[in-house]
Amino acid sequence: MNKFKKGDQVIVVSGKDKGSVGEILSVDLAKKKVTVKGVSIRKKCVKRSQENPEGGIFDIETPISWSNVMIVDPKDGKGTRVRVQLLADGSKVRVSVRTGEEIGK
Repeated sequence: MNKFKKGDQVIVVSGKDKGSVGEILSVDLAKKKVTVKGVSIRKKCVKRSQENPEGGIFDIETPISWSNVMIVDPKDGKGTRVRVQLLADGSKVRVSVRTGEEIGK
C-alpha cells in the first residue's frame, strides 16, 4: 500500500516551498515523486499549434520528491509520518504516527 494518494493534503518540509500546504494532484510510484497543487511552480513556453491555438507562457506544477512532503495530520493539522496497519479482517489502513488517527478512506 502506498503512503501517498491523490487528493491527500500534504505539507512541504524542505526546499524553496518549505511550509506550503497543498493537495496531491498525482503520484509517480516509479520515480517516487508527487505533484502538489501550488507548489514547485515553473514557467512553460508553449508554441501555438492546431491543437493549441493559444500559445504563450503558462505556470505548471512540477513533481517533487515524496521525501520532501509529509501528510497533514487530520487531528491537529501538523505534518506526520504514515504507518500502514493491518486490520483483523485483513485489510490495510493508513495511520498517523503522531496521533494514531486513520488517514483518508
